[in-house]
Amino acid sequence: MALVPCQVLRAAILLSYCSILCNYKAIDMPAHQTYGGSWKFLTFIDLVIQAVFFGICVLTDLSSLLTKGNDSQEQERQLKKLISLRDWVMAVLAFPVGVHTTVLPFVLIEMRTTHHQYPSRSCGLAAVCTFAVGYILWVCWIHHVTGVWVYPLLEHLSPGVKIIFFAAVTIIINVFYLVGEVLNNYIWDTQKCIEEGKEKPKLD
Repeated sequence: MALVPCQVLRAAILLSYCSILCNYKAIDMPAHQTYGGSWKFLTFIDLVIQAVFFGICVLTDLSSLLTKGNDSQEQERQLKKLISLRDWVMAVLAFPVGVHTTVLPFVLIEMRTTHHQYPSRSCGLAAVCTFAVGYILWVCWIHHVTGVWVYPLLEHLSPGVKIIFFAAVTIIINVFYLVGEVLNNYIWDTQKCIEEGKEKPKLD
């Protein structure tokens, strides 16, 4: 049994992300003043994704609490939509983007405490690819406008190697998506087996 209710934990995580974002924006860095600002860095985008995700989680918890014991089918329908949105953001953005950063422990805690319904694999991978390609195009556009790559490593790569690099990044984030799907299923299939085992009557 968790020492801290998962609803309280989510609210605490959300507040911590909001605090980190405020401090991040308060840092006076020259790179933040150039074209694209903080939004050109995947680290900042990831922080925003995590904050939005846990914000949706907290909103879902509040909605679930308010609709508890309520027979309104409309409110139940809206809650299901909110849960679907929460699960989609977890599967497509929060886990794949956050898995290689310091936010990973929070994402794993959320995955362990709450079952998330993943979309179909084809839809999930298509969404992940869209995000990856969108960010790559954004990085290329910044270079087109400013003449400077967001990440200095790209300055030293030939055009052909850049294409291979970007393709590899897209493949890796798709692998992270699949890892999240497998891990989520493993955690909750195991949990289901444990619960079913407890429910079975003991034979004399």
